[in-house]
Amino acid sequence: MSRILVTGGLGYIGSHTVVELMQQGHNVVIVDNLSNSTIEVLEGIEAITNTKPCFENLDCNDYVGMERLFNSYPDIDAVIHFAASKAVGESVEKPLLYYRNNIGSLVVLLELMNAHGVHNIVFSSSCTVYGQPDEKHLPVDENAPIQKALSPYGNTKQVNEQILRDTAHANKSLNVVLLRYFNPIGAHPTALIGELPNGIPNNLLPYVTQTAAGVRNELKIFGDDYNTPDGSCIRDYIYVVDLAKAHVKALQRMLHGECDEQVEVYNLGTGHGVSVFEIVNTFKEVTGVNLPYVVVGRREGDIEQVWADATKANAKLNWKADTPLADVLKSAWEWEKKLRNIAE
Repeated sequence: MSRILVTGGLGYIGSHTVVELMQQGHNVVIVDNLSNSTIEVLEGIEAITNTKPCFENLDCNDYVGMERLFNSYPDIDAVIHFAASKAVGESVEKPLLYYRNNIGSLVVLLELMNAHGVHNIVFSSSCTVYGQPDEKHLPVDENAPIQKALSPYGNTKQVNEQILRDTAHANKSLNVVLLRYFNPIGAHPTALIGELPNGIPNNLLPYVTQTAAGVRNELKIFGDDYNTPDGSCIRDYIYVVDLAKAHVKALQRMLHGECDEQVEVYNLGTGHGVSVFEIVNTFKEVTGVNLPYVVVGRREGDIEQVWADATKANAKLNWKADTPLADVLKSAWEWEKKLRNIAE
């Protein structure tokens, strides 16, 4: 089978994708600098797959180190590029960190791919490229206008998409798939890997589970005065395992020469918007755990409401995110309980 380089492969989405790739028989090389992950994730991957993937502790901005890696693995067929800083709020506070890390790493990767004859890349993009869509563009399909980004994080995704398009235009042998995620949540059903945020979580669900576990005193809900049915933000929450499977589908489509265009774009979501309050209430229903929360002011960079039109991915990739929300929230709670050694 194919040799796949996965950057950021010990991160949240990366680790779940590595599992799916390995279970489909692919040989995986993981690159991760452990800035937002831990080496223990490697043990979780091995426990699930019964195989230890190749791992290199490297920063993708390290040109010399990355060149050494490409020389060590001359049979790489494709790259899935996850490695990036990803917190919207932090990017507003530390924009230069995000521009250096997220954009510089892609440039290094593309230069080395070109030099070593690697012609396939799947890029981890985001629905943040759409900004706050007009109501006429909800749900959001791939033809919705790219709006001014509301955060440096979102802007790095827009810039990186353009870098990939420009590089593909200059290099007709380069094949690109841009996967625009909506909001990944949940954990692997084995509870052996899941989301591991550093410090106070920036994403909703780990904040929910940490509050339920008593790690946080209360959940902070950023605003209840949005123009939505219950006043809280609306997102398209997609199960991380469903999301990981989409990467395998996109990769196989590319490797089998089935792509219609040199650069293909797919929205990955459920097609349904769910509010913050709906997440909180559903979590309490399925787990029976009390969840204290407080409403605070809006957070800079947050989008009011967005959810996906995933029709294109459903049809072209033969893929669908259809795991019930209740099951996804249970998986997140099982993972949190394992992390905190919480008994039933």
